[in-house]
Amino acid sequence: MEGISGPRFLTLGRHRAFKANQDRRHHIPKQRHRVTNWAAYDIALRQRGSLTVWFTEVAIAGWKAEQRRTRGGQPRYSALAITTALTLRAVFRLALRQTEGLIASLLGLLGLDLAAPDHSTISRRGETLPVSPPRPGNEPVHLLVDSTGLKLCGPGEWLVEKHAAKVRRSWRKLHIGVDADTGEIIAAELTSKDVDDGSQVGRLLEQIAGPVASFTGDGAYDRNDVYREVCQRHPDAAVIVPPRSSAVPSATAETTPTKRDRHLQLIAERGRMGWQRASGYNWRALAEADIGIALVGAQCDSLGVAAASARQPRVEIISLPKFRCCRR
Repeated sequence: MEGISGPRFLTLGRHRAFKANQDRRHHIPKQRHRVTNWAAYDIALRQRGSLTVWFTEVAIAGWKAEQRRTRGGQPRYSALAITTALTLRAVFRLALRQTEGLIASLLGLLGLDLAAPDHSTISRRGETLPVSPPRPGNEPVHLLVDSTGLKLCGPGEWLVEKHAAKVRRSWRKLHIGVDADTGEIIAAELTSKDVDDGSQVGRLLEQIAGPVASFTGDGAYDRNDVYREVCQRHPDAAVIVPPRSSAVPSATAETTPTKRDRHLQLIAERGRMGWQRASGYNWRALAEADIGIALVGAQCDSLGVAAASARQPRVEIISLPKFRCCRR
């Protein structure tokens, strides 16, 4: 039939897909992982799938809720039971009904005469019991900071998808601080889109009660006020921020070098890639990989910024633990 063309096929031949840093890839050496003890390596791989679950006597005794003397229905499960279910749900990323089935299966395998909380109870009680991954003791925090943009979608968003109508978009900027050991978002600040990253370092550090061992950020934090904020609150903390390409040492670099001067000296000796490996700057990628953000109809005022209008939904931050290798 005329006017109707058949299927078109694209032959790539020797052309390859676009790759980042294609013009500089020959400068980046390949990583070589040499395994010398294959027996120990094989055991370590199997150990990653090992799962050990046990209930202490205190947990068994505190599984059921205590009787309440006030008016209303009596709870069946204690906060410990609900927190255990929420923790398993967050670790294995399960739905509510799957979490109920996992708890019932574990109690049956352990031979415990305990009832598993149903999914409705877990959902209702979970609103008042936040779950966060525990920190290993009271060790200092290795803080990773970064920022991201959030688009606020209103009720008229369907006009854009259905009728291709043009509406004004509202944006907010979310500044976060991530614990490198647990992957938990321990500091957050929501601002307008025009606020720069370095100006929010002080507010992020105010939300951290314990000591900070290191502060790691990208090149946007290469500012004097950032170094000043970190040194005033945590004098012993290491500031790991890549200096700009046009950075020059300070006047006292030869006698009393600053933290930024030491970075410049190390870059001059080993180069940028060597500085990243020596300083641990590559861990900053965890700040981007560990963020779990959900746009829901919750209150945004808890983050310090109200919505742009009453017709726009509000924003809530949800941080979930992830399976990965810890910093240590």
